Amino acid sequence: MNKKTKEKLVFWLFLVPALSSFILVVVVPFGMGIYYSMTDWTAVAGQEANWVGISNYKNMFSDLAFRYSFLRTFLFTLLSVISINAVALTLAFLVTREIRFKNFFRAGFFIPNLIGGLVLGYIWQFIFKSVVPSIGTLFGIEALEQILILAEPNLALFGLIFAFTWQYAGYIMMIYVAALLNVPQELIEASQIDGANFIQRLRSITIPMIAQAFTITSFLTLVTSFKQYDIIVALTNGGPTAIYQGTTVNSTEMLAVHIYSVAFKYNNMAEGQARAIIFFIVLSVVSIGQVYYNKKKEVEM
Repeated sequence: MNKKTKEKLVFWLFLVPALSSFILVVVVPFGMGIYYSMTDWTAVAGQEANWVGISNYKNMFSDLAFRYSFLRTFLFTLLSVISINAVALTLAFLVTREIRFKNFFRAGFFIPNLIGGLVLGYIWQFIFKSVVPSIGTLFGIEALEQILILAEPNLALFGLIFAFTWQYAGYIMMIYVAALLNVPQELIEASQIDGANFIQRLRSITIPMIAQAFTITSFLTLVTSFKQYDIIVALTNGGPTAIYQGTTVNSTEMLAVHIYSVAFKYNNMAEGQARAIIFFIVLSVVSIGQVYYNKKKEVEM
């Protein structure tokens, strides 16, 4: 056996276990999911799944609750991506300056990311329901005293975004910190000598130099926001209710929560699977489009 053959053999010996696991755990279940999405499968023991074609997909797009959930998910994702990246970049600038205890601040800002989504949701539920009104009572602020953040559809959505930003911004901050530390200080010092202010340095030097970090952070925040489930369940459980085109819907029931409800709460596994397939396709298209756009902007910069 010659050297080239040995190298190929070693390559396949290392590849086959990982490739087999990927096929068994991802590819095969995904293919089965596509099949079951075109049946009336209910996961009830002894009940066979009958072929129904694209009926589940037709029902899905005619369902007002699904369409509303779709729109709210896009809104939640858009606002979360903007909020998380803005806060994370601000924190990154703060902890990369020559200030005392900057490593302590880095650790402190990152710690919320270590808290599980369910625990974090219950923490913020307590804050919104008890702490915020108590602060209003203490300082005589009537607006805070009477506010019910989780009881009003739009306020509940912003409450979710606030809690999610508090959890995830520290993680994204670390990516920006790594990018900012790699910006050549010679360029910053030269621009300062030339009289450039902070905004000019930010626009002409810093942002172009950390463009790759924007691609990564935008992708991570977009995908994570789109798939958000545990914080929503713990904080609002999809509520409060709202009226959409004359129908009562859950105002914070994002797509992941909606799919779970259809599949397990209403025991309609096939329709839930069909919605999950569409969820996967939309998320793939949006995330690939975002990465392509950001990569193109990197070249332009």
